[in-house]
Amino acid sequence: MNKELIDLRKKNIDQLNAELISERESQFSLRIKHKTGQLNETSELKKVRRKIAMIKTVINEIKRKDKE
Repeated sequence: MNKELIDLRKKNIDQLNAELISERESQFSLRIKHKTGQLNETSELKKVRRKIAMIKTVINEIKRKDKE
């Protein structure tokens, strides 16, 4: 399993939401840099998008466990 995913699963929902906000801000700044031609590593956009998806998945897993 991915080390990053294991670290995310150890956190609670508040910490995950804070990290999600941070990643969204990072994604926004990367998109702005990409549109203005200042971004050299375009693969960063994909990495951030996948990290956001991982965080959302873990949040949903935690919410499902709480409902059961």
